[in-house]
Amino acid sequence: MIRWQRLATFDFAKRVFDVLASGAALVVLLPALAFIALLVAVNLGHPVIFAQPRPGLGGRVFTLYKFRSMKNSDSDRGLVTDEERLTRFGTILRATSLDELPSLWNVLKGDMSLVGPRPLLVKYLDRYTPKQKRRHEVRPGITGLAQVSGRNALTWERKFELDVDYVESRSFRTDLRILLATVRSVVARDGISADGHVTMTEFMDAEAVKGRGQ
Repeated sequence: MIRWQRLATFDFAKRVFDVLASGAALVVLLPALAFIALLVAVNLGHPVIFAQPRPGLGGRVFTLYKFRSMKNSDSDRGLVTDEERLTRFGTILRATSLDELPSLWNVLKGDMSLVGPRPLLVKYLDRYTPKQKRRHEVRPGITGLAQVSGRNALTWERKFELDVDYVESRSFRTDLRILLATVRSVVARDGISADGHVTMTEFMDAEAVKGRGQ
């Protein structure tokens, strides 16, 4: 009971901090956001913002906002895979995490938090084990424990282990450590992609992986 009360108090205080921090960041970064939007329009065209449904707290679906980092899919021009659609400009956006800045609006709205498990694809919801589903007990984050522990270079299993570890041990000290580690990770450009891929391979549940191997 004491632990539940402690987590409830932390979650409330964290939400207050998220609102204040994301609101202030959006105001301060407005010129930078406008400049990046212009660069995206020039280099990748429109739309400038990438919007996609993602599951959040309790598995409820919201619309995630990011700057576009890939060209539109076009089979006639050979732009189908992520490798084909990702440009040098898009790679820089991802490596510096500048593509994530519009997600501050998601934080302000309450869809996300500054720190938490990354919001993944809606189609993954039915592929999680009961333990992996615990990642949805908290708001998803712009950065998280998995992101500062290897990012896309980690296996899916390890990422989910770290997500659940965060859910169980979340605290102000943990969030501060993750935020500081995020700055170091972005500067060092660690774990931007999975081995042999420009992004992350698709997550498949255990039965699907077993079926592929037969």
